[in-house]
Amino acid sequence: MKVISENRCFGGVQGVYSHDSAATGCEMTFGLFLPEDAEEMPVPVLWYLSGLTCTHENAMTKAGAQGWAAEQGIALIFPDTSPRGDTVADDESFDLGKGAGFYVNATEHPWAPHFRMWDYVAEELPGLVGKSFALDMDRQAITGHSMGGHGALTLAMRLPGRFRSVSAFAPICNPCGSDWGRKQFTAYLGADESAWVAHDASLLMADRGFDGPVLVDQGASDPFLDLLKPETLFQTAALRRQDGAFRMQKGYDHSYFFVSSFMEEHVGFHAEALYA
Repeated sequence: MKVISENRCFGGVQGVYSHDSAATGCEMTFGLFLPEDAEEMPVPVLWYLSGLTCTHENAMTKAGAQGWAAEQGIALIFPDTSPRGDTVADDESFDLGKGAGFYVNATEHPWAPHFRMWDYVAEELPGLVGKSFALDMDRQAITGHSMGGHGALTLAMRLPGRFRSVSAFAPICNPCGSDWGRKQFTAYLGADESAWVAHDASLLMADRGFDGPVLVDQGASDPFLDLLKPETLFQTAALRRQDGAFRMQKGYDHSYFFVSSFMEEHVGFHAEALYA
């Protein structure tokens, strides 16, 4: 693992690191904020998964999470959204290829050799950071924005016992029923729609739900509402009597202005679960 940068931040350290990934077959970069508490003891972990076109850097610099995490004594991990490098397949469209890994293990050409972001985020990166930093991997929570919200919700529901809480900002809620999701799922996972179900938050909510609290914020003025389909997740959560809050925020859009406006509440929500 290589240290790209380490900067003092709210009493702790905001670092950026890279490493060779067995899961993706290329070099991967991630951000990690360690609060000052990590100098004395292992601290709980909040994962932040970013959305389409983003890297590890977007949320690290725009979400305003480090100050709130420092107050709560929580580490923040910012993985990248896809594999990178000259040998990695790409597409001219913003919603496929680099920056659009969708947190799945691709099975189709030309994506399969590198686009294994599920394995990377679920297994490889947790193993690496757990061995390398003062992190309490028995206390983890997860959040994300847009495509990252989709990833956070699906990881939380498919890995029972891993995360104590899950939240999302404007997640892609029903990719099997949206143009966004159908395009990527066909490209990455093939035409057999039965392979898509494991990566659809609304279908997973209906089938199994989450064994902890959920918080979802959606901007009511989001221009992508028809593609995100928050109503499908909200309805299935209500039918399941899921423990959580599913909120429409009047006037807010899809941007990091929206994310940063509610970040304090999300960090506090996770802190309550992580320190319970």
